[in-house]
Amino acid sequence: VCLTMCLSGTLDSCVFLGEREELSLYEDGDVVIGGLFPLHFSPVSRALRWMHTMTFAIKEINKRNDFLSNITLGFHIRDSCNDIPVSLKATLQLVNGQPESNLSTEGVTRNSSMETTNTLGCAAVNRRVSSVIIGDAGSGVSMALLRSLGSFHIPLVSYFASCSCLSNQKEFPTFMRTMPSDAFQIRALIQLVRYFGWTWVGVIGVESDYARFAIQLFLQESMHYGVCAAYTNFYPVELNQHALDELLNVIQMKTSKVIVNFSGESEMQDILREVQRRNMTGLQWIASEAWATAKSLWEKSGKLLQGTLGFAIQRAAVIPGLHQHLTSLSPLSIHKTAFLAEFWEEMFKCRLNDSINTHYHGEDTYHDRKMCKGTEKFDDVYSPYFDVTQLRVSYNVYKAVYLVAHSLQDMSDCKDGKGPFQNGSCANPKNFKPWELLHYMKRTNFSVLGKEVNFDQNGDPIAYYDLMNWQEMSDGSLSLVKVGFYDASLRFSVIPEVQNFALQALQSVCSESCPPGFRVARRKGEPICCYDCIPCAEGEVSNATEDTWPNAARDLCIPKNVEFLSYYDALGILLCTTSVLGACMSFLVVVVFFKYKDTPIVRANNMELSFLLLVFLAICFLVSLLFIGEPSDWLCLIKFPAFGISFALCISCLLAKTSVVLMAFRARLPGSNVMKWFGPMQQRASVLLGTAVQVFVCLSWLLTAPPHANYNTNYHSSKIIIECVTGSEVGFWCVLGYIGFLACMCLVMAFLARKLPDNFNDAKFITFSMLIFFAVWITFIPVYMSTVGKFTVAVHVFAILASTLGLLLCIFAPKCYILLLRPDKNCKKKSLQK
Repeated sequence: VCLTMCLSGTLDSCVFLGEREELSLYEDGDVVIGGLFPLHFSPVSRALRWMHTMTFAIKEINKRNDFLSNITLGFHIRDSCNDIPVSLKATLQLVNGQPESNLSTEGVTRNSSMETTNTLGCAAVNRRVSSVIIGDAGSGVSMALLRSLGSFHIPLVSYFASCSCLSNQKEFPTFMRTMPSDAFQIRALIQLVRYFGWTWVGVIGVESDYARFAIQLFLQESMHYGVCAAYTNFYPVELNQHALDELLNVIQMKTSKVIVNFSGESEMQDILREVQRRNMTGLQWIASEAWATAKSLWEKSGKLLQGTLGFAIQRAAVIPGLHQHLTSLSPLSIHKTAFLAEFWEEMFKCRLNDSINTHYHGEDTYHDRKMCKGTEKFDDVYSPYFDVTQLRVSYNVYKAVYLVAHSLQDMSDCKDGKGPFQNGSCANPKNFKPWELLHYMKRTNFSVLGKEVNFDQNGDPIAYYDLMNWQEMSDGSLSLVKVGFYDASLRFSVIPEVQNFALQALQSVCSESCPPGFRVARRKGEPICCYDCIPCAEGEVSNATEDTWPNAARDLCIPKNVEFLSYYDALGILLCTTSVLGACMSFLVVVVFFKYKDTPIVRANNMELSFLLLVFLAICFLVSLLFIGEPSDWLCLIKFPAFGISFALCISCLLAKTSVVLMAFRARLPGSNVMKWFGPMQQRASVLLGTAVQVFVCLSWLLTAPPHANYNTNYHSSKIIIECVTGSEVGFWCVLGYIGFLACMCLVMAFLARKLPDNFNDAKFITFSMLIFFAVWITFIPVYMSTVGKFTVAVHVFAILASTLGLLLCIFAPKCYILLLRPDKNCKKKSLQK
């Protein structure tokens, strides 16, 4: 067990206690970056490539003259085994600066008994502490490390931990990653299964934080897309035969043929071995990003994974110089580096003179091997270590190193007095506190290999996934073919030319689609994907069709009738004709009044307001035409406000005319000067003010919940009623209510002025017109509420025409009668009679 004793809560006062682990990669520098890689958990070749990608990136940066020119980066890399106790021990060694006995360029001590001197007789010196760590690969291990390092504010940058739980900055404020969060992968997987019509899928995962959070998200998101989980199953990391039997029994028992698996490569190997033993075929595997490109599974599974689909993290086309760095192995470097020595022995199945690797292989197995000659050639064997065609996790490691480097560069560019810390101070890039580096890392955006690298507020990179399809080549080898993609903007695309027999033939649904003549009946207590098909009721073919209807024989679907108040209907023609005639009558009265504008009867009651009222009445007649014809969104937006504003103009004019009569009578009383407060300007202003309130009501309605067109199939199964819905019932009734309020005021004032001594007094005519107005609209409300479809529109149009015609006839018909038929009454003498 590795322990650390901290005397005062700072790393400077921490003392390492316990057995030292000498197996590591170390190179000194002004800033030493720690690294944790699961060498003895993942296949050694993969994790070793990740390790050496980190060393390559650091050496590449150190060689540059235009970047970090005054700072040299170093590295201290250890094996985490993807195990929490081992990772914690390795992490504490990284941040403590454990004493070591060798500081060579690939400084690796391979003899744990050497504490004070190395093979060259060098004295032991302290390695520099690591103020930032790149690692670990597993989400669960990363969470444990963050809880341990959190009090020291040491940044942890993961290259492969994808659990969405790590995005919680309140719980893990020092965490960043170059690996996208699972929240994006889950949305991509849901859209993938929906694309192929797989609504009945099995979901399995290893017992870990990564799989638990991923499956929880998958089940939550699937509810929104009509995808159901046939089963969910968690299995232990160390799969024994009992756990395998339980898992495979569930898979065999259920009808789902599509399996979404959240696991690592090693667990998948055990599952495939048992699937092959049981000869289970016809399964469509959906891979999580953890094994979506694990080619080693293909060699051990035969064709079981043919057609597998999975989302892989973004790939680097090429990292210049990395392949040469990986292949620059020599017998001399192998002996210097313990990790490479073990890789050499595993690749060529031989053993070196040293005995360090018996710890991992078992002493009997290890000593049975032949001795390595040192002349072995890489051309004679294949290893994923040298494969740079699928640089995905390695690319993440590469970006993680550059994240730290760009943060140090930003720190170096800081000017005193303009820094981000107290009193504008800057941090020393060669002697900084971990939290100071974290500050810059959170704000760093940079470009790597021509691609922008950005992070959100949670320290997560912008997500992008390649959809990979596992296809067999003619020689039996695996080809990982990119057949689509998904990115953080929720774009999902699959190449239409994907040709795969498994994808074309496979179906995975709980219940087949109901044939014509049957409808869906949900099964109580079961997922929505499971249902029974029962015969449709009379007049129905399917409860999912909205634009078709069965014929009389119920063996064919025909288009439903579309209903709206058309200009070509008899009712529509009648209403249109009435509307146009009403407008013509209004303009005809305007002509008559204009011809006799100098006569007493025209001049008696505010000639200007009379002309305005006639124009507004004509507009009211024409507004009714907007209610006829096929509704559309823009038409619905116009007609309701036009109706409300036009009637507000008319009633405001009437209100002003009535007020003139009352004020004029009061002005005749001795000593009264009231008319100076109600002259022509004030009358116009009152009309505008009364209308402005209605305009405000209409604008509020349109901005909050505007009217829009709607296709109503609920009222009658054989019809589609196209109608304008109000959007907001409150808005509609507020418009009507304000018109009613103005009409009430007008009626009260007209009633009070009806018996004033004036032969040309309009008040009594306005009173009659308001009574007709109220009679029409009070009748309108219950009829409007009880009708449906085009008859609702017809009722509304009829109310507009009837009330407008009532105003026109009651107010202007008597005047026109005198002007045209009784000119003898149109004289000043008559107007002055009491």
